[in-house]
Amino acid sequence: MPASNHIVFFDTTLRDGEQSPGCTMHLDEKLRIAHALATLGVDIIEAGFPIASEGDLKSVQTIAAEIGTGRNAPRIAALARCRQADIEAAARAVEPANSNRIHTFLSTSDLHLAAKLKITREQALDQIAQMVALARTYTDDVEFSPEDATRTDPDFLVQVCQVAIQAGATTLNLPDTVGYCIPEDYGAMFRTVQHRVEGIGGVTLSAHCHDDLGLAVANSLAAIEAGARQVECAVNGIGERAGNTALEELAAVLTVRRDRLPYGHSIDMQHLYPTSQLLASCISFGAAPNKAIVGANAFAHAAGIHQHGMMANPLTYEIMTPESVGAPKSSLVLGKHSGRRALEQRLRDLGHPLSKVELNEVYTRFTDLADRKKIIYDQDLLGLLHLQRSVMSA
Repeated sequence: MPASNHIVFFDTTLRDGEQSPGCTMHLDEKLRIAHALATLGVDIIEAGFPIASEGDLKSVQTIAAEIGTGRNAPRIAALARCRQADIEAAARAVEPANSNRIHTFLSTSDLHLAAKLKITREQALDQIAQMVALARTYTDDVEFSPEDATRTDPDFLVQVCQVAIQAGATTLNLPDTVGYCIPEDYGAMFRTVQHRVEGIGGVTLSAHCHDDLGLAVANSLAAIEAGARQVECAVNGIGERAGNTALEELAAVLTVRRDRLPYGHSIDMQHLYPTSQLLASCISFGAAPNKAIVGANAFAHAAGIHQHGMMANPLTYEIMTPESVGAPKSSLVLGKHSGRRALEQRLRDLGHPLSKVELNEVYTRFTDLADRKKIIYDQDLLGLLHLQRSVMSA
């Protein structure tokens, strides 16, 4: 097992995240996100895929020069297929950064080799060896990913990893490219590679999970438990199809459950929500309301029983404070499931403490209104109170 328990956060919001529909960003938007990621404390920013376009190459170069050269700057990475032109473009793009990385990949499952690349296993091994070695001539930090690793024959995957290490790879990323794995299987793959690949002790193992079955975070945790010390993730979990491992969820799990997961990280938790909001302003959609950690409802309570508990002690229904992730304070949302206590507290906050009789009368009118209206606003409450007091004084 690795000696260090520090988990490296490799953020791919600007690369895999931007590839998802509705998430394309312009240079100024990418720069704003990159600055926020640096403030958030991510270790590595995968800034783009330089060979894709001149615009993408320029974006990576600009981020490398502006974000990657400051004190305690994150490492700047660029993606490249196992092709000479890709690697040369990636090298030019990340060159301005103090610390940089070339991340190169090639499909290794028999399905991908036959249907997509139309090459043999032997050809794949030769290509990996040549292109990883080429990348090492530009930087001493090279990451190799066998695409579709979780559907690759285990014996061949061991060969692939061995060849990549011998060619100079310093990080091996084993992606669940199509989000097919369950945690037990994903962890087992990492253990197999650790036990069977020579020289693996000096290499960082990395997890890259997609959320097609809703298991990206769970699979990433399984990989950590099996020896991975880098996790590739994205803000709000954006990415191809159902998205990537959500950075904010993984960071929160590692922070809240230190009792079972004794791993450190460099993420500044109070910047999670602001970074999520910034990303939402740059792309065409925000986090779902019920999204863990950063969703609008993550710290909102509508059920009367929950509201009563929250007023007595927030720990009854919150395992972390909204302030700890930089979110607005908890809210008690008034609706048809709310109880007397929440209504009484809200009216008191508005400057109208009620007697028990008044509360009972107003609550009856409140529940009648809540059956007809989805959201009850402060002006609705004040209107109910005014109506009730008018009736009582008549």
